[in-house]
Amino acid sequence: MNETIQLPLLREKFFRRERRSVPAARRFAYEALDGWGLAGTEVGDDALLCVSELATNALVHGVPPGRHFLVFLRCDGRVLRVEVHDSGPGVPRIVDDRDEGGRGLLLVAALSDKWGVAERELGKVVWCEFACGRPAG
Repeated sequence: MNETIQLPLLREKFFRRERRSVPAARRFAYEALDGWGLAGTEVGDDALLCVSELATNALVHGVPPGRHFLVFLRCDGRVLRVEVHDSGPGVPRIVDDRDEGGRGLLLVAALSDKWGVAERELGKVVWCEFACGRPAG
């Protein structure tokens, strides 16, 4: 029996600590999603918005001067995973109503099926996942 093994689709790119990196990260994600047939879908639109929010958070709170952040996208046909890696300290959290600004993670939590924060040797990874509804293979 011949069985085709479908590998997950991966894209990753580093971005500098500068304002124009957020729209560049969004364009990068759009190109990946477009190639995977997800651009223009609800999942794709939600993922793009989350890329913008997570890249903005990394830029503002997580990337020390002279460092970069990494946007990593993975799709196995069932789940689309978005990760933003940075080298800054601290653990992102959803703010309460008394805090000013910082509602990006609230948006990520509302749009994604799951989200979280993982430690790295230096810094952290903030991730979110979306069900694609498309079987692998």
